[in-house]
Amino acid sequence: MATTSSAAATTTSSTDATRSRTRGRRGGEPGRRSLLGASLLVLFGSFMPWVDTPLGTVLGGQGAGLWTFYACMLGFAGVMVPWRTLAVAQAALLGVVALALPLWQVGHLLNLVGTAGWMPGPGLVLVLGGGVLACVSAVRLRRGPVGA
Repeated sequence: MATTSSAAATTTSSTDATRSRTRGRRGGEPGRRSLLGASLLVLFGSFMPWVDTPLGTVLGGQGAGLWTFYACMLGFAGVMVPWRTLAVAQAALLGVVALALPLWQVGHLLNLVGTAGWMPGPGLVLVLGGGVLACVSAVRLRRGPVGA
């Protein structure tokens, strides 16, 4: 009888060890969640007011916000794609677009009217923040898991 109980205990412990080895890590790779957050920031910021003036607001969807929205869709695809290299490329592209277009918009406004009469809107700030977060996500995805 003692041999059967020890054999059952050995079988149970080896089964548990096999399960733990085959079970994947919960939560996904580092950088996927932050890429999702960056994509959401850019998504919401793309259609919010980008510039506040005394005459009214300029929505992002009337100009460069459409391009950042398109890039945001690549960011969402980067969250779901199983290949890390492709996810890194999509996160980097989202980061470049979400940084370049708002910075160009601010530079263009500074060139046209200077600092008087306008303020950056919440959409511009959200898209810039999403661009920074997407670049950080691309770096974290490129480095891969900590134990790898």
